[in-house]
Amino acid sequence: MSKVTDIYGSMVFNEHTMQERLPSATYKQLMRTIKGGEPLDIDVANVVAHAMKEWAIEKGATHFTHWFQPLTGITSEKHDSFIDPTPDGRAIMTFSGKELIQGEPDASSFPSGGLRATFEARGYTAWDPTSYAFIKDEVLCIPTAFCSYTGEALDKKTPLLRSMKAIERQAKRVLALFGETGERVTTTLGAEQEYFLISEKDYEQRLDLMLTGRTLFGYSPCKGQELEEHYFGAIRPSVNEFMKELDDELWALGVSARTKHNEVAPAQHELAPIFAETNRGVDENLLTMEKMKLLASHYGLVCLQHEKPFEFINGSGKHNNWSISADGKNLFDPGENPMQNLRFLVFLTCVIEAVDEYQELLRMSAASAGNDHRLGANEAPPAIVSMFLGDELGAIVEALVDEHDYASAERVSMDLGVDVLPNFIKDNTDRNRTSPFAFTGNKFEFRMPGSAQNLSDVNMVLNTAMAKSLKGFADAMEGKAGDEFEAAAIDYVKRALRDHERIIFNGDGYAHEWEEEAARRGLANHRTTADALPCLVDQKSIELFAEFGVLTETEVRSRYEVKLEKYNKIMNIECRVMKRLVRRDYLPAINRYAAKLAHGITAIKEVLPDGDTSFMEEKLRRLVAGAAEINIQLEKLNELHHASREVADQQERANMNAHEIVPVMDALRQAVDEMEIIVEREAWPVPTYNEILFYA
Repeated sequence: MSKVTDIYGSMVFNEHTMQERLPSATYKQLMRTIKGGEPLDIDVANVVAHAMKEWAIEKGATHFTHWFQPLTGITSEKHDSFIDPTPDGRAIMTFSGKELIQGEPDASSFPSGGLRATFEARGYTAWDPTSYAFIKDEVLCIPTAFCSYTGEALDKKTPLLRSMKAIERQAKRVLALFGETGERVTTTLGAEQEYFLISEKDYEQRLDLMLTGRTLFGYSPCKGQELEEHYFGAIRPSVNEFMKELDDELWALGVSARTKHNEVAPAQHELAPIFAETNRGVDENLLTMEKMKLLASHYGLVCLQHEKPFEFINGSGKHNNWSISADGKNLFDPGENPMQNLRFLVFLTCVIEAVDEYQELLRMSAASAGNDHRLGANEAPPAIVSMFLGDELGAIVEALVDEHDYASAERVSMDLGVDVLPNFIKDNTDRNRTSPFAFTGNKFEFRMPGSAQNLSDVNMVLNTAMAKSLKGFADAMEGKAGDEFEAAAIDYVKRALRDHERIIFNGDGYAHEWEEEAARRGLANHRTTADALPCLVDQKSIELFAEFGVLTETEVRSRYEVKLEKYNKIMNIECRVMKRLVRRDYLPAINRYAAKLAHGITAIKEVLPDGDTSFMEEKLRRLVAGAAEINIQLEKLNELHHASREVADQQERANMNAHEIVPVMDALRQAVDEMEIIVEREAWPVPTYNEILFYA
């Protein structure tokens, strides 16, 4: 096996490769574009394209593609070869600067929320030079943004890049007040990816898993995760082989896969990378998800990334570890002196303000049909957005709000004047797995997103909301310096913390008392996607995105329509699969088993007229009653499903799906699950939870 250091980044046209392959002047100009945002001259682009092509061909590539993220939430690519036929019947390999910078895929067949019609097909992809090109399956992949012919963003990357620019501009204004000027401020992302690995054979026997990614039916397993023996347990050989190949593939692509382990639920696992700049972190996470699905088949396994593939056990999340870095310095690291501590406290306060002011947008950013089943139990946070600061920071905030002296965990007393924040141990706090948004040392962990999610939306909202808070501070402090600035800054922090203290909660997010307390505090509680999405088109949200040039009102409304449409289509698919399974598999199996029981009772009575068959008769009665209940719920679901499909308004249909259809789906599932317990194993048409989870 090759050394990891030889493999790592070998398939990436990264900064090291650029420096080796490009003329010095070209390399410096490209770095100014990547790090300083300067426009890229076409002559420079031609040189870069030629070097990139030569490198890719040496690595075995024959095609190139503009790799982008349409509003489907996954990635898309159209492959073009490097060949250019010559008049003498041969071919040469070419790749121009224009082809590098801009592509033209069809824009009409992707979801656009009304921005594009079928007859309006033209769309453009534009190179994102801050995310390195890479080679995947003999194709040079160029990360790009995707927009329409008329300029609207049709993807998830473009608004993310705009939000990164917005937060950089406002953070630099704040840092300048502290006498700090630097080249770059960027947000960073570490995406912890959870997933399930199950047997391919079991997967192929379950239509619900194949078409919806989750089991629509299945009674509680006899053994689940209650013994807590899978978490961090020894990794099975077949899974370990999969993980080894996955590591090798990701390392070659420059993805810094660092941690891998068994998760809490049976057959559940996690992979965590080292932090990267947010747009690259999102790209790398999407690559990771793709590789997981592809490589699992090499070992007779299927990778499930649905947020809740099985009921009764943990679902899979994707913890969004988010921070802000200025020229490599983490701004959520407390400093060594009072001014650095004050800077930390200002940025902390701005995060608290941003999360409180735009809590509904954050909830919306993590909303999906699958995540609705996950949130609120089994280590997933509830639908109520709150912040966990831990004992140390919580005590500091409380002291500032109440204006009393602060005593640290090490019992160091401190008068909270201008020197506002003493040194404290970075990890001097517990973790709260029920908190949606937790401070974990030098970063914030947003635990609400689901496993299948593209994290662009989450970070776009976070960045923009934070830019708004930073702008408010910078505007208020403009023109102040020295002692005046320090006094004004601490006064601003105290007022802001008092105004937004309600969002801080360090307790049990699952407790019913917290739901009541959150309501008293005025915090939103959007339990379903249908409830969460409308805030995206609130005037407050539209104004936020417009103020920082992240999304126009048209782009906001288009995304709202896309999210609603996707939710409704997923619900439609789940309803159809549920009805088909019941009609074609479950009811016939129940009826066959009932007939078998009836014949058995008759046969016994013929031989032993006085024989006791009461237990068989009772089981038969339960089967007949159960089949009747299933038919009742099936008819209800059928009527509601047809009615839903006739509703033209997407929001009205989403509300109907969430609040009327889901309870009937749950009742139908429960009726079928009760029959699965009664019917003999060999008569049941699909593998049970136990077979899927414990024989992966």
